[in-house]
Amino acid sequence: MKPRIAISLGDPAGVGPEVALKALNDPEVAALADYSIVGDASVIEDALELYGLARPAARIVDLGLLGATDFEVGKISGACGRAAVEYVRRAAELCVAGEADAMTTAPVNKEAVTLSGMKFTGHTEFIAEVTQARDSRMLLVNDRLRVVHVTTHVSLRKACDATVERIVRTLELASEALGWLGFPNGRIAVCGLNPHAGEHGLFGEEDEKTIVPAVQAAREQGMNVEGPVPADTVFLKAARGSYDLVVAMYHDQGHIPVKLLDFERTVNVSLGLPIIRTSVDHGTAFDIAGKNEADATNMKAALRLAATMAENKAAG
Repeated sequence: MKPRIAISLGDPAGVGPEVALKALNDPEVAALADYSIVGDASVIEDALELYGLARPAARIVDLGLLGATDFEVGKISGACGRAAVEYVRRAAELCVAGEADAMTTAPVNKEAVTLSGMKFTGHTEFIAEVTQARDSRMLLVNDRLRVVHVTTHVSLRKACDATVERIVRTLELASEALGWLGFPNGRIAVCGLNPHAGEHGLFGEEDEKTIVPAVQAAREQGMNVEGPVPADTVFLKAARGSYDLVVAMYHDQGHIPVKLLDFERTVNVSLGLPIIRTSVDHGTAFDIAGKNEADATNMKAALRLAATMAENKAAG
């Protein structure tokens, strides 16, 4: 049986509807799964007409939150921000209820959500709340590199205070994710936090005090992990095949090399949730929304990865 994937439509005023429907108009992507599009039927109908797209063979989960006159494509609004979050909530609920095997999210605009009066720090954190998950992590994936982050949307100062326990938990989630990605017993490298991974305390003590014991604990659990490895060389080694996944200590340490190598095909995956969630790794792009200029490459990659992970998870 094909995996079932729920797609949250993203901010209706952004490029989410465009990239989602363009992706589903690709026969290869359409054949990968049985899809449910979670959004507003009126938004979908207008997008199909605006972009000259065929109606996809997908179930429409209509939340009935917005009409055609409630917003303007390309313009930020609180109404669209609230609707986008509710699309995410419903898609996550479908996964929790067993009606979908994975969810893929189109972009949400944090400013638009804030204008609606809702609190929203990001997809991962929101879905963790909806699914009552206590511990989540961000994984970025493209064909050349896979990176899990110990910390993401916190200050660099706070990221330096990551504990042994948090690093170990990150490694556990990374190891599980590698299995879903098709890398059982995958090779994991942990980035050093400081230059040269601290140079045995010369450039800081965090690597010796937190990363070294975390790596040792992970090895005792049977994980195939090395570290700390200096961050200025570890991504090159991973891109050349020495490692299957890198654990980055903070947001930019992991994001920069992944996006530099392949921005268009990098997919965002949430780990630590009871469900599979993949996402495009770009924003709402209000500047080109409605102009039929958005590239669906990233959404196609996110849908392919969701299907792969769902199939591998089901296979055990």
